[in-house]
Amino acid sequence: MKKILSIIITTASIIGCNPSKQSTVPSNTIDSTKGLKDYYANYFPIGVAVSPRSLKTEEAALITQQFNSMTPENCMKWEAIHPKENEYNFRDADSIAAFAQRNHMKLRGHTLCWHNQTPNWLFRNADGSTVSREVLLQRLKQHITTVVNRYKGTVYAWDVVNEAISDKKDEYLRPSPWLSIIGEDYIAKAFEYAHEADPNAVLFYNDYNETSPVKRGKIYRLVKELKESGVPINGIGMQGHWAINEPSMQQLDSTLQLFASLKLKLQITELDISVYHKEHDARERKPEDNDTEFTKEREQKQMEAYKMCFQLFRKYRKALSGITFWNISDRHSWLDDFPVKNRKDYPLLFDRNLKPKKAFWEVVQ
Repeated sequence: MKKILSIIITTASIIGCNPSKQSTVPSNTIDSTKGLKDYYANYFPIGVAVSPRSLKTEEAALITQQFNSMTPENCMKWEAIHPKENEYNFRDADSIAAFAQRNHMKLRGHTLCWHNQTPNWLFRNADGSTVSREVLLQRLKQHITTVVNRYKGTVYAWDVVNEAISDKKDEYLRPSPWLSIIGEDYIAKAFEYAHEADPNAVLFYNDYNETSPVKRGKIYRLVKELKESGVPINGIGMQGHWAINEPSMQQLDSTLQLFASLKLKLQITELDISVYHKEHDARERKPEDNDTEFTKEREQKQMEAYKMCFQLFRKYRKALSGITFWNISDRHSWLDDFPVKNRKDYPLLFDRNLKPKKAFWEVVQ
């Protein structure tokens, strides 16, 4: 009985019955018992990236109350799900898929082909030499077919290829074993294999720094060429790892407009807004990084940034088919370690006590 009572109390605090001082609820304008998914029911699904562990903690109640879509943060990546050539580890991904089914939530798959978090065996023969194009294509097809078939009917959309575009101004595709061994058509092949495995799945190309004028031009070029070549690509995933100073409203508006012109589905797939100024490269911690308080100034700037983003998301509601936050609350974020190692960040709409921040109320108004 005590356990049941504890759950009831925890859930009540999550849905806003006891907001913290920084989480002031505007009176007469907002129903604090509703979640993000309810406020945006007429716009697009609202998702969140999760780990298997988060589904066993008090965060689970927040997930089901606020969101109607989920993405496994790491456990569907190649290194986690297919660590050795003849070994698959589906346990963690299965647990997230089961949670999504129990709670009638959409599930996105992330990710089938990426240069990072990929085991070395994939690109090597038994003697350590580099595999041929034919062998690597066979391994890619076998992996995609196995994983996509396992979650067919549960995963409705896949990030098929992740981050294939170079960040360098004068370089088109990112140098990677995929590119050097197979060639540029590895991207098209991955989409073809995913479509063969599940013709009903919605297939995305996913990337970051998408509001940078140079990089968005390259993303547009890639997706346009794939579409015109008959490759079964259905959408663009804009990751949305942004900050209080970037992107500007003009940057984001023009990016959404450009991508929407391709007449494919758009999704914001990994949204968070850092309370620090945007940095694109990892670096060592410096003395000036010791100020990690979530100050009123940072709170205000983050609130304004989220407000601007969701104003534009609503403007492009006909093109956008989903918004996914990358992590649940400020208790944990990958930004706690990037770009500055062990620097605490506060990039999400819920604080470390799982209560809505001021930015939350701006988003739902």
